[in-house]
Amino acid sequence: MTIRRILIANRGEIAARIIRTCRHLGIETVLAASEADRDSVPARLADRTVCIGPSRPSESYLRVGTIVQAALAVRAEAIHPGYGFLSERAALAKASEEHGVVFIGPTAEQIESVGDKLRARAAAQAAGVPVVPGGAVGSVEEAVSLARRVGFPLLVKAVGGGGGRGMKRVERAQDLPQALQLAESEAGAAFGDARVYLERFVTRGRHVEVQVLGDGLGHVIHLGERDCSVQRRYQKLIEETPAPRLPQPLRKRLHEAAVRFAAGMAYRGAGTVEFLVDLERDAFYFLEMNARIQVEHPVTEAVTGIDLVAEQIAVAAGEGLRIGQSEVTWRGHAIECRVNAEDPARDFQPSPGLARAVRWPAGEGIRVDTHIEAGARIPTFYDSLMAKIIAHGADREEALERLWQAIASTRIGGMTTNLAFHSTVLANREFQAGGVDTGFLARLLAQAPMSVEARFG
Repeated sequence: MTIRRILIANRGEIAARIIRTCRHLGIETVLAASEADRDSVPARLADRTVCIGPSRPSESYLRVGTIVQAALAVRAEAIHPGYGFLSERAALAKASEEHGVVFIGPTAEQIESVGDKLRARAAAQAAGVPVVPGGAVGSVEEAVSLARRVGFPLLVKAVGGGGGRGMKRVERAQDLPQALQLAESEAGAAFGDARVYLERFVTRGRHVEVQVLGDGLGHVIHLGERDCSVQRRYQKLIEETPAPRLPQPLRKRLHEAAVRFAAGMAYRGAGTVEFLVDLERDAFYFLEMNARIQVEHPVTEAVTGIDLVAEQIAVAAGEGLRIGQSEVTWRGHAIECRVNAEDPARDFQPSPGLARAVRWPAGEGIRVDTHIEAGARIPTFYDSLMAKIIAHGADREEALERLWQAIASTRIGGMTTNLAFHSTVLANREFQAGGVDTGFLARLLAQAPMSVEARFG
């Protein structure tokens, strides 16, 4: 089918990002915006904007019926959900299909399958993909019994969600009952599903994810991996590709496992299969699949030259995969840092407000995905992400140098951001060496005072 008009059911930098590709493709865009976003940069970039409700997400961006009715009202052939909000809610994919609107993403069944972490673990095992030792628990007694077999430390994780919510690390058996109670309470409040399960906690692990594209008929390709190990409380801050200091045989096995997992469900569209690489056991385990485009997708685009949003739209329109695996090539190295309105000195407390003066970097190998300009307001209702600064170079050293210079030349007045913190991380010798584990940032934050080490070279 031909997609001529897309309703973008999202906001911020990802909305602006989708609009950019649609313009290139000659597709008209309609932005579904809350009252807080009616005068935003994406609202000005879109061909048309419709207000879908008050500022609170629960009254606008999270209303399935409102989104679908908005698409029907403007006669949009398709809905692009971006990431976050309803992007991984099967209800939107299902409602879109029922009303004859194309959902740019996987099927409702696929969203449900990978959104339930226990079902996803079972699918991984069926595809011959290793999973972290653990399993479901229905009571404290079951949890204690399983914990004895898995061993400590371990993680209590929410079945129906991610992003660190409903996740608790447990060091000792006596702490398990309380951790279960807290995790179940958080999971129920955040996802409407209080179920939890246990997994072994990998003491020294790297978070490595593989980008996949599927046509919905069983044909799947990968676009390489990204290292997302620099994270705080399970929230990513810096991502890069290719993953540094990853043995080539292991890299190949990760790619193959991701493709095998996605092909097993005839996955449709863009998705990311996430793994935990166990540095002590020279092994890797399936973590989860994100059935949407990722925040960090620009680094993959930088090294492959492939527009992931364009490929999402092509698959949704029934064009299938326009690229074969043998046609995918990788050039150089790319690193992305997330610029957030938050104060690292106050435990990364969000700092919404007015951006009085803004200057984003430019130059060779630099890309900035943002919805913020001078005079823009960061509302209290949404995520604190202001922009993503992406640096691409011939190798990792050049990409790091370019990113350092880009951050140094960025100016945001009127509010507190994490820019200086990013400089500290980039200057750290352990990070510069490459291949840090997921505990790196916690160790860095524990330093007192947290000082910037000698710069590159």
